Amino acid sequence: MGAQADALSGRVFESLIGSGELLSIYVGDRLGLYGALAEGPATAPELAARAGIAERYAREWLEQQAVAGFLDVDDVSKPSSERAFSLSDEHAQVLLDLDQMTNLTPYARMFVASAQQLPALMQAYRDGGGVNWRDYGPDMSEGQEFGNRPSYIAALGDWFASIDDVHARLLAGARVADVGCGGGWSSISLARAYPGITVDGFDLDEPAIERARRNAQETGVADRVRFHAVDPAEADHGEGYDLVTAFECIHDMPQPVPVLRAMRAMAADGGTVLVMDENVGDDFTAPSDEIERLMYAFSLLVCLPDGMSHPGSVGTGTVMRRSTFEGYATEAGFERVEVLPIDAGFWRFYRLRG
Repeated sequence: MGAQADALSGRVFESLIGSGELLSIYVGDRLGLYGALAEGPATAPELAARAGIAERYAREWLEQQAVAGFLDVDDVSKPSSERAFSLSDEHAQVLLDLDQMTNLTPYARMFVASAQQLPALMQAYRDGGGVNWRDYGPDMSEGQEFGNRPSYIAALGDWFASIDDVHARLLAGARVADVGCGGGWSSISLARAYPGITVDGFDLDEPAIERARRNAQETGVADRVRFHAVDPAEADHGEGYDLVTAFECIHDMPQPVPVLRAMRAMAADGGTVLVMDENVGDDFTAPSDEIERLMYAFSLLVCLPDGMSHPGSVGTGTVMRRSTFEGYATEAGFERVEVLPIDAGFWRFYRLRG
């Protein structure tokens, strides 16, 4: 076997293991097994009783998680039914705590949702159609919500504080429109960072809007944050908004230009339009980095098929490069696109002017 074949074989083998472990994380997440272990160490019979699952499956899952290094075991020499397994505090940040930026279980939900649609995806690849976001089910919608939520809660206020004029306007009190708000955490986080603002969140995903309304109630901002399951272009904007945002959604839209045009119309005189989207490279290169690899995975399985499920789609996909977005913004009537110097990891901030 040549060196290249050997290296790729090893990499694919690691992917096989990783795929199995990702699915095991989904099982632990959805069956509440990590939550049960957060109550304290457990043997297989104890975990089965806490989580309401069969003891034999509890034992197999616990042993697999320990073999993978996700869980600790007190004594491997004990009989299988007597070994106590535990979830460390740091591993709980990754596998259980939805408030932590290191938590990755929501992405397991998203990949499982995409795998469940593989027959439909294969057909879409053959005939040029797509798979609508709704068809992916709650695992996809909730996965996206909870995947983005920690960053919005922890960092959104800091990101906006770095944009001096926008920050000052928000501190003084402002009307904000959040386009493509999903489960509402971007809107909620802005409202919590700036107690004087009001926010209207718009999204066509009705289950997500229902969750957003519950989230606003539970976080105590429902008096200032309203969510609407309507096309923002068709809503009454009054005299316009001081700030119009779109967080990580423009690349998903089958026709982004009309949406950007609507955002431009929604902004009041002197208002600001900001878009946050994927922080991919300006140009295609291969091989590329881990961010690019992850974004293409989402594009192949989720974002491109969703976009292509609509007639007349431009078929952007997750990997929306800067020049592509600038082309959309120009067509929508904006005169200039500025990339803001915000270190937001996976994401890039654009300010649209004119």
